[in-house]
Amino acid sequence: MHGKKVADIAAEKMKDGLQAQAELDKKARELLEEKEADSRMRTYIGPMNRIITALLCIWTAFQLYFTTLGAISAINLRAFHCIFLLLFTFLLFPTYRKEKRVRKLPPVWDILLILLGTGSFGYLITNFTRIAQTGGRVDSFEVGIAAVALVVVFEAARRASGNLAVLALIFLGYNWFGEYLPGLLGHNGFTLKRVLVTQFWGTQGVLGTGIGVSATYIFLFVVFGAFLKHSGFSKFINDFSLTLVGQTPGGPAKVAVVASALMGMINGSAIANVATTGTITIPLMKRTGYRKEFAGAVEAVASTGGQFCPPIMGAVGFVMAEFLNLSYTKVMLAAIVPAFLYYLGLLMSVHFEAKRLGLSGLSKENIPVAAKVLKEQGHLVIPLVVLIGLMFAGYTPLYAAVISIFSTVAASWLRKETRMNGSKILEATVEGAKGAISVGVCCVIIGVIIGTVTLTSMGLNMGYLILNVIHNDNIYVTGLLVMIMSTILGMGVPGVAAYVIVQAVAVPVLIKAGVLAITSHLFCLIYACLSNITPPVAMSAYVASGIAGSDQTKTGIWAVRLGLIGFIIPFFFLDNPVLLIGVDQTASLAATLWAVFTASVGTIALVAGLEGWLLRKCNLAERAVLIAAAPAMLYPGTFTDLVGLGCLIVIGVFQFINRKKYGDGE
Repeated sequence: MHGKKVADIAAEKMKDGLQAQAELDKKARELLEEKEADSRMRTYIGPMNRIITALLCIWTAFQLYFTTLGAISAINLRAFHCIFLLLFTFLLFPTYRKEKRVRKLPPVWDILLILLGTGSFGYLITNFTRIAQTGGRVDSFEVGIAAVALVVVFEAARRASGNLAVLALIFLGYNWFGEYLPGLLGHNGFTLKRVLVTQFWGTQGVLGTGIGVSATYIFLFVVFGAFLKHSGFSKFINDFSLTLVGQTPGGPAKVAVVASALMGMINGSAIANVATTGTITIPLMKRTGYRKEFAGAVEAVASTGGQFCPPIMGAVGFVMAEFLNLSYTKVMLAAIVPAFLYYLGLLMSVHFEAKRLGLSGLSKENIPVAAKVLKEQGHLVIPLVVLIGLMFAGYTPLYAAVISIFSTVAASWLRKETRMNGSKILEATVEGAKGAISVGVCCVIIGVIIGTVTLTSMGLNMGYLILNVIHNDNIYVTGLLVMIMSTILGMGVPGVAAYVIVQAVAVPVLIKAGVLAITSHLFCLIYACLSNITPPVAMSAYVASGIAGSDQTKTGIWAVRLGLIGFIIPFFFLDNPVLLIGVDQTASLAATLWAVFTASVGTIALVAGLEGWLLRKCNLAERAVLIAAAPAMLYPGTFTDLVGLGCLIVIGVFQFINRKKYGDGE
């Protein structure tokens, strides 16, 4: 009887735990729906559901074929991509938030919008070559086609990207009201026809760089991420992270950092990453003893950094390589140290916080056996190895991505437990295609922003304006203004889309100030990504706070504090890119390694000062010295390195000698 009672209690606890997890998952979905358009899609029942599934599969097959083996002009690929994006946006995204989501058929007005979008871009496909051969001459009907296409694109962007559509509308308006602005902010003004021709019939508007990125890199890597997820790769990452750091002080928080970094690197969406992995990691951190604001902030910061973390960088690295006309290998190598220091700072933050609070790691029985994890799930890493191996062998990222998608299915078949059957492959295909819609529409509407910047020379004028305002060539003041600009432009925008915006508007400012091109691109990319944890928007931090049940403002502030090294590091490689591997051709290997070592020690010193713990609890004087020593070591220079290291050694020795007097923190 006693054994039966114990079993009943255990079953009741398990039931309560499952119910609590289900409620948390529901809350996460609601938060994600509020912050990200992808989760607000309609659900169809009956034949329409099967039709949409078939169309999504056709779209995926089209993209895979024409980005690898098929022959098609760049402009036609982009136009067809736009047709598919508009089709699925109006089929799947509701007209307004409170619209009934479960339907049998789409509304009549959405069918009309689909016809208008398909007709306008279809007309462009059949007539673009003729118009290009005449030097871009169009008649009144074709100007009308452009106007209709822009209206349809803006409506799609309103549904799928929200605030970005408003920003694009402001930029579009600048084509006309800019002539009334004084000085470098103004221009001579443009006719309606000139603007419409540039935005639709040219290659700098909606069919420009943004949609080119979406039609190639973004689509393929979003689909690749979906296939990895359905192969069980997410579970492998979580289990492997537990074996690495689960038993160390503050183990659950470190697991959150490692797992979220790896997943964020692949899917490129900080908000979605928080909403998925956060439902598991945040409650675990809270149960361990971390404050709820701290737990939410850790998840937000970890998910955000994945967007600039090699080797995949959420597909941004491939786009950057395209803009810079460099090999992806060079971009990836340059991003390694900033990403490493970012996550080193975060890991040390959770470690010192755990020591300060006296928290332990997870018990051994809750940690998977490493050998077992690698044996049962290690084969799931094969697609990543294939991807990286093909790129290092000289194949294009697009070819490597397609092969990696197929290798994901092949790898899953190496063990029965992970095998992807037909239904799983279909689910991955549909989920991947759906996941590419909103970011694709963002890239289309970004074309309006880039088209305006190109037509009005806004990027160059902004550079001249900033340089005139500061009245000198102080590269750090320029960097501060560009940081603010990049952060604002990146708020509420997916990582790749945010980068496409800032490279058009903010990067030219730094280049004009004399910064190397690759350094300028990385500088702006990092701040565009960090806008996810920067108040007042801080979308990743606010979704995490909803899951954690914490105060939004406090969680956002904690996120900035935990990710502080990310806000600081770009300034240290701005004028001295020795921290960017392969960028400074004059730096020797020894100099680069020394710079990385001292920057790592400086990162630890900064975090120790902020958290108030090194070998034991730090007093105010020790914290002040540690915080002051950090910049000296982060800045690449022999004298500053020695000063910073000297300060750290003095504090470390003093704490070690006096550990019994003050307590050793055990």
